[in-house]
Amino acid sequence: MNQLKELLLVIFQNENNLCIFLRLAGYLIFAPIVGGLLAGIDRKISAWMQGRVGPPILQPFYDVFKLFKKEYIVVNPFQNLYIILFFISVCLSGSLFFVGANFLLIVFVLTLAGVFFTLAGFSINSPYSHIGAERELIQMMAYDPMLIILAVGLYLVAGSFDVNEILAYGLSDNGYKLLLLLPAIFIGYIFILTIKFRKSPFDISVSHHAHQEIVRGLTTEFSGKYLAVIEITHWYENVLLLGIVYLFLSFNPVLAIVICVSLWLIEIFIDNVYARFKWQLMFKTTWLVTAITGITNIVILYYILPKK
Repeated sequence: MNQLKELLLVIFQNENNLCIFLRLAGYLIFAPIVGGLLAGIDRKISAWMQGRVGPPILQPFYDVFKLFKKEYIVVNPFQNLYIILFFISVCLSGSLFFVGANFLLIVFVLTLAGVFFTLAGFSINSPYSHIGAERELIQMMAYDPMLIILAVGLYLVAGSFDVNEILAYGLSDNGYKLLLLLPAIFIGYIFILTIKFRKSPFDISVSHHAHQEIVRGLTTEFSGKYLAVIEITHWYENVLLLGIVYLFLSFNPVLAIVICVSLWLIEIFIDNVYARFKWQLMFKTTWLVTAITGITNIVILYYILPKK
């Protein structure tokens, strides 16, 4: 275990341009592979829970390849531009995370990606797309405060917004304190993951399964390669979100991977057993959880951490 932690420190603390390039390339190449496999596992387990055989685990990749070959219809000349900007912003936020950049900047870029995705929905004159875009904005207002509180909590404990520094703290002998001092924030972040992963009961704007009451929501009017780009973008984003979970548990890399996989399986279970919330209930619930977990944890940290 100590050898693995030392290896991670060497990889992420090395400021050599080649090392940074390898981390960046690793994320850009392997994140969609991991994300696609997670989506395939999601479909397989969901089918098993519903008494079906389900598609093969590699089906998401088959679907994406098929979408790239299909003809796409442009309803508005700006819709596809916004999707490309959405893709670039998510890739940029993930790249910044894995090269160890400022965590607060990563949160802002991820929020910007959500704005581009919403604008793509509003740019199309479709009631389904507009409703989905409005709900996407509501989701952003619901989960963004928790992401900001998460960044502040990590800064208060690790003493830096830089992911490299936070990871170095997590891999140190005091690394367990990230989870010990931020348990409520960690719980709050796990709660909003259900929104970010677009799982029931919070899949109100876009659903990855065929049970959306507004057809496909925000993505109703997208087709062909641009719909494939949206799917791949979500794969990149999911890997980034799980990477943040890993950051909390980096003091034990094996445990961190096990927890990340377990959380994904739990999200699949939640997705299949809960009915969808109305947006009002989702908003109230998320802000209540943010207030109880995030703000309370920050206030407690203020009193227990030594003053500089």
